[in-house]
Amino acid sequence: MLLSKSCVYGLRASLYLASKKDGEFYSLKDISEELEISFHFLTKILQQLTADGLMESYKGPNGGVRLSQKGKDATLFDLVVAIDGPGLITQCALGLPGCGSQEPCPLHESWVETRGSIENMLKRTSLIGIAKEGKEKHFRLTAEGQFSWQ
Repeated sequence: MLLSKSCVYGLRASLYLASKKDGEFYSLKDISEELEISFHFLTKILQQLTADGLMESYKGPNGGVRLSQKGKDATLFDLVVAIDGPGLITQCALGLPGCGSQEPCPLHESWVETRGSIENMLKRTSLIGIAKEGKEKHFRLTAEGQFSWQ
């Protein structure tokens, strides 16, 4: 898997929020239960996204999180970089320091092409666009497919 578990869960939670009623806050407990993600793990991930300005949080009994305007305008690339950093796009596939055209690893040429394609796809794919497509095509966000798009 190219993306960390944190990143995968962050993408799923972001898609969850993108599918919901605009402007409303959703409790982390409800999100974690509906998406079958550990509450504490999800809390840390969403704190990262909030710190990066992609989400807003509201404390209190009716508190929760929602996408910020920046989050609504985000691409999948924005989310991946916010959680995992730019390493997916910049690092050697084998993790070798200094890998490049001067000192390539055995996978360098193939990986440069592949990661370029991945980067382009992530930059072209908007969060809101994929959430809309998810609603239309009933994509699943949970292992059991129990999530219902609104």
